[in-house]
Amino acid sequence: MDYRQASEAVGEFFARNDYRGKRVLVIIPDNTRSGPIGEVFKLLYERLKPQAKAVDCLVALGTHQPLTERQICKRLSMPLSERHGKYASVQFFNHEWNKPETFASIGKISADEIAEISGGLFREEVDVRLNKLIFDYDAFLILGPVFPHEVVGFSGGHKYLFPGIAGDEIINFFHWLGAIITNPVINGCKWTPTRKVVEKAASLIDLPHALVAIVAVEGKLKGLFLGDCLEAWEKAADLSNEVHIIYKDRPYQTILGLCPQMYDDIWTAGKVMYKLEPIVADGGTLIIYAPHISEVSYTHGKVLDRIGYHTRDYFLKQMDKFQDVPRSSMAHSTHVRGIGTFENGVEKPRVNVILATSIPKERCDRINLGYLNPAQIKIADYENREDEGVLVVPHAGEILHRLRNRAPLAS
Repeated sequence: MDYRQASEAVGEFFARNDYRGKRVLVIIPDNTRSGPIGEVFKLLYERLKPQAKAVDCLVALGTHQPLTERQICKRLSMPLSERHGKYASVQFFNHEWNKPETFASIGKISADEIAEISGGLFREEVDVRLNKLIFDYDAFLILGPVFPHEVVGFSGGHKYLFPGIAGDEIINFFHWLGAIITNPVINGCKWTPTRKVVEKAASLIDLPHALVAIVAVEGKLKGLFLGDCLEAWEKAADLSNEVHIIYKDRPYQTILGLCPQMYDDIWTAGKVMYKLEPIVADGGTLIIYAPHISEVSYTHGKVLDRIGYHTRDYFLKQMDKFQDVPRSSMAHSTHVRGIGTFENGVEKPRVNVILATSIPKERCDRINLGYLNPAQIKIADYENREDEGVLVVPHAGEILHRLRNRAPLAS
């Protein structure tokens, strides 16, 4: 899909949707998501500016760190000169997830509904809180890419609200639900229980909104879907299923995942494991190669230092020890550590996960992950050795890898 076709798709959307005199908020991802987001934002702005009363942007951080103005400009492919010129009227907002006063409850998902959606795994009421800034606007647009995802199956759509601009309750709930089901079972599947939780929460929003869903590979646009949020997301997820999943005929004993600069801590770089776990052989090793990373999590590091990285069953079989731990932190822990068992006090992960980062060995030991000095790794030593069961994956973390003709790993 080229720029001209994208422009035509945007034009067709605005021919069907009238934003005259309206205040419009555009919800965008942070810099841990790739794709031509800035280019598409500019296409939207060209159509919105002449008719809308205001056009502003909210960064859907989830619980990531806030972006500076310069970082938001980078996200939107916008030089500072343009930001203070052509786009001077656009206000930039970060989602302030750490300030309770910025949220409003839009309703609750009942315990019975949760039980039905989760197949009986949980029965609890979930409060749905959302950044109340959106209610200062007449409508909002969600702009962002769609990729296979470890928690919901495919990212994008209403996921930019939940967890993008949502409160702790629903974030913690559906991340832990995804962890219970496990990453290999969920990742790259469309209608997962966790996606159903997201859509149920979104049904409580009484404010006009639409989706601008991007599907891109290595920054190149493959598809652009605009319109009703659910319909556009489904089409984008179908295309993502075609272009974002690589099938391999055999598992690998050693995989070196080269982590891109856009992931700046293990909280985000864990995606290297999420997307490669299905093709690691039993007892094999996955190396997350990221010399630029020096932190476990800028937001949740203290919690992860305390609980470490463990398999799902490690937590499930001794939940009394972790009652005070946010379930989203436990979910991240299990996703990075991967499938495994915990029997008679002995934990046996299926995969050996090693960090080749600037995080020191002592901390890696403390959080229960392996360590390699990245300075001693020569990428060339791992290349061109697939026949030996060794694989190098560049820009790891977005493209899902699966074994051909194999069902997802059992949870």
